[in-house]
Amino acid sequence: MYLEYWGLSLKPFENTPDPRFLYSSEQHEEGLSRLLYVVDEQKPAGLLTGTFGCGKTLLAHTLFQRLNPGVFQTALVANPKMKSVELLRAIARVLGAEGLPEKLSEMSADYFHEVIEKMLVNNVRDGKRNLLIIDEAHTITDPDVFEELRLLLNFQTTESYLMTLFLMGQPELKERIQKNKQFLQRIPMAFQLDPLKPEEVAKYIQHRLTVAGAGRPIFTEQAMEAVATASGGIPRRINQICDFSLALGFFKQTQQITPEIVEEALTSSGL
Repeated sequence: MYLEYWGLSLKPFENTPDPRFLYSSEQHEEGLSRLLYVVDEQKPAGLLTGTFGCGKTLLAHTLFQRLNPGVFQTALVANPKMKSVELLRAIARVLGAEGLPEKLSEMSADYFHEVIEKMLVNNVRDGKRNLLIIDEAHTITDPDVFEELRLLLNFQTTESYLMTLFLMGQPELKERIQKNKQFLQRIPMAFQLDPLKPEEVAKYIQHRLTVAGAGRPIFTEQAMEAVATASGGIPRRINQICDFSLALGFFKQTQQITPEIVEEALTSSGL
């Protein structure tokens, strides 16, 4: 709606995991480096936690983009809030298994362990390395689910694990995993993403606008300071505030986004 008015070719503040818009803050670079370390060294598992909207899913998709598809078989489970046997079925499905049972009464953990191991072994024989990411893992509340995930890490050759598993979620995820000491011992890397610092918010906004094709300053410095204060540095909140501010600026035909526009956007949208 407002792209042409602001001279943009892409929507700059969509809350989608588009790697083009990853702002390489110091902590996001470190987080990505740690994820790549786990993959490169073929470690069994990694843990990435952070406040809602801090960019965990975006890091996951950026990781996928960085990996050679000819070498890696990647899979993502985005909604793991289910019974343990249903999660095993979801994992088997994203790994490419077909003809899986649909009725809960027809499912068993042993059956899915066999299916998943077969898929992993076949991929390795084809020269592929397996990577599974379970996003929103903080929604897992059943301890049996974490135990089933731990058992998947038993699939290995004499030289390496058949799969690298990443769990991503909000901070309470780490507390839940700590209750399964055996699983915790299989996770050599854990990293926490925090909100952006106030001085990083302006760089974040400018980065996304540049990627979207902005050829001139759109937000004043004071407007970006207002966004930083209102958002608490959480990228998802920054995106929401900036997107509505651009729409409001378009409606009002302003030349730039000012603190007044940001404040009105906050008030009128309930952000």
